[in-house]
Amino acid sequence: MFDLNDTETSSPVRQPRRKPQKKITPQRLKNIGLYYLKRFESSVENLRAVLRRRIDAYARENPEWNKQEAYDWAETVLAEFERLHYLDDQRFTEIKVRGYLNAGKPARYIQNKLRAKGISETQIKSVLQEEEYNPLEMALKLAKRKKIGPYRLAENRREFRQKDMGTLVRAGFDYDTVCEVLDYAPEEE
Repeated sequence: MFDLNDTETSSPVRQPRRKPQKKITPQRLKNIGLYYLKRFESSVENLRAVLRRRIDAYARENPEWNKQEAYDWAETVLAEFERLHYLDDQRFTEIKVRGYLNAGKPARYIQNKLRAKGISETQIKSVLQEEEYNPLEMALKLAKRKKIGPYRLAENRREFRQKDMGTLVRAGFDYDTVCEVLDYAPEEE
């Protein structure tokens, strides 16, 4: 028989302690940026946000610390990375647009994602034009990947037309393109 007053059952659950943030210095910011760029392609604005989050996290633990000075260090690091071509918004935009187009993403989706990363609207549009964006082609690619619309079994197409339409519209394609895709008759591939 066991005792309910046993110390194991009455002890509180211990929360693991978080390690304190390492001190932010110009060299540390540079290292954070390099480590991030080693793993991901990034826009200038996106890396700025990454560095600022790290600065803000350190400043929360050390309220007397001057975070404005660290923001200036971050800008210096960003300028140096741009000068060395570690950061290039044009290259970033081209890579992301190509990847999204290969995945069959619509222009609206691509524009929203890249705007969130700090890329200008004109730069996005110019790269989309260079890549010869065709919404019908992208919608057909998505339909084929998801096996909807013309790529669904013939006996189920009519029954699932509304559902397929909703899927394509939610993906970001306009109504006319969606109707064209659903009425498309693929050749035997």
